[in-house]
Amino acid sequence: MRALVWNGINKLTVESVDDPKILNSHDAIVKVTRTAACGSDLHLLAGYVPTMRAGDVIGHEFIGEIVEVGSGVTKRKVGDRVAVSSFISCGKCFYCRTEQYSLCDNTDPNPDIPEALWGAAPGGCFGYSHALGGWAGSHAEYIRVPHIDVGSFVIPDGVSDDRAVFASDAAPTGWMGADLAGVKPGDVVVVWGAGAVGQMAARASMLLGAERVIVIDRFDYRLRQVRDVIGAETLDYTKTSVLAELKELTGGRGPDVCIEAVGMEAHSARPDFAYDMVKQQLRMQTDRPTAVREAIMACRKGGSVFVLGVFGGLVDKFPLGAVMNKGLTLRGAQVHGPRYIPMLLERMQRGELVTEHFATHVMPLEEAPRGYELFKHKQDDCVRPVFVP
Repeated sequence: MRALVWNGINKLTVESVDDPKILNSHDAIVKVTRTAACGSDLHLLAGYVPTMRAGDVIGHEFIGEIVEVGSGVTKRKVGDRVAVSSFISCGKCFYCRTEQYSLCDNTDPNPDIPEALWGAAPGGCFGYSHALGGWAGSHAEYIRVPHIDVGSFVIPDGVSDDRAVFASDAAPTGWMGADLAGVKPGDVVVVWGAGAVGQMAARASMLLGAERVIVIDRFDYRLRQVRDVIGAETLDYTKTSVLAELKELTGGRGPDVCIEAVGMEAHSARPDFAYDMVKQQLRMQTDRPTAVREAIMACRKGGSVFVLGVFGGLVDKFPLGAVMNKGLTLRGAQVHGPRYIPMLLERMQRGELVTEHFATHVMPLEEAPRGYELFKHKQDDCVRPVFVP
């Protein structure tokens, strides 16, 4: 079959690779019909995520049709059109039973690596390095899906492929940020990052009753989507002082909830961005926490900060004193997909949640390297490239 293969920093090629096979009775083979590039995939291209190997198939956001199932599969059948959670979960361990699916104890066959980095291993993720399991990714014609009964969900009739593909990762990630940050009716919520995940965090906050939602970014075409499709307010951080503006907009108090949806390659107009960039390039720190710092400093006393962006390791000049002295709640997580995907598919069917506007560039899989170039360099108003194998 054909697949998009990572062959080194900024080296992507479409190649012929071995077809996936059923290896466990709970496996299924899915014919991929849509697979989207995620902002966190760009960290793989740039070489910021270790333990990638030449020949790895990347991609973790996808939908498809089940074409083969193992003997132990009971809830899915051949022919089902399904959205698949980006993180893989067994459904039986302590973390899966408590709906913390991305923390699954049984789906990362390489736990030694994350245990050394983070003290414990999360679950495995499709196409996202050998630290997260070394599972083959979804930018391919077919993919093996372990524990298909736990991590896949039948897409309702009337939900288009271009809408449903974002139920795999972007929509549940954004929703989880608003949910676990504790957004409640009347809150003022600020989201850093107007990509697909940031927009979903904003939309989720609105549906959970937030009184005011503000999204911060620097790209006009993404901020237009926030205003025109999501219905939230926007700030361009290159044209204003974010901290001063948020104080002004909240009567001097600061937002109740701050959600960071940017990650390890953040940009900023502030001087600390240059500091972070130099230290990251010299491998003296692994990530650029520019947006996280700003979210912590902006948040009101007693407020909540949630980190949705992907971070790998250690950072410098982290405002721990602000977290403690302001009484903030600071949380983060990889997406607990099965906890949210069924509800989100229903909202997509009812039209409460629209996502197809993210798919600005739908193209054949053979053009995926060009799609990643557009996405990485923010060319041609690319929000997300979506590949059709």
